[in-house]
Amino acid sequence: MTETDAALRTLAQNVRAARTRAGLSLDELGRRAKVSKGALVGLEKAQGNPNFATLVRLADTLGISVSALMEGPAEGRVRVVSADAVMPLWAGEKGSEARLMLTTSGPAPVEVWRWKLEPGDEYPSHPHQVGVVETVSVTAGRMVLVVDGTEHALETGQTATFDGDTPHTYRGSGDRTCHLIMTVHIPPGPGPTG
Repeated sequence: MTETDAALRTLAQNVRAARTRAGLSLDELGRRAKVSKGALVGLEKAQGNPNFATLVRLADTLGISVSALMEGPAEGRVRVVSADAVMPLWAGEKGSEARLMLTTSGPAPVEVWRWKLEPGDEYPSHPHQVGVVETVSVTAGRMVLVVDGTEHALETGQTATFDGDTPHTYRGSGDRTCHLIMTVHIPPGPGPTG
């Protein structure tokens, strides 16, 4: 079994388990996440190649993190993750990338992302579920954070936080690569529906 096959099987099991815990049918999950039933059926059979936006919509709808959809069972009390061990979940046209490093456990998990933004490259994000809070810390270079249509210039050493339930975009600026750490604070997930 290839690494990709194993990752798809883990994703399939995690989506099915989260959907079951939330008490959602395939039709209802598809409607809420704006993903076709056929794509969900394929995903739960470990078939297809879901894109990053689809994974984010599913995670938001299920009230869990993207990495909770992708990770196998925890292996001990401490997890150490190297950047080169994690595949980029998004790649820009000019060489930018975003890697989901890990997600903390517990009822309100936090995703930790490592981003590289090249000047002029951008990632527009759809609004997340209500209660999601994002924090962006620029460790090198410059970027523009656009939240609900308003631009905020950030440079090395600056950190910004915002409610993620509004449209937002990350754009590289300046004349060199921007490196940043982003955290996504996820509210506790929904319980089973009546």
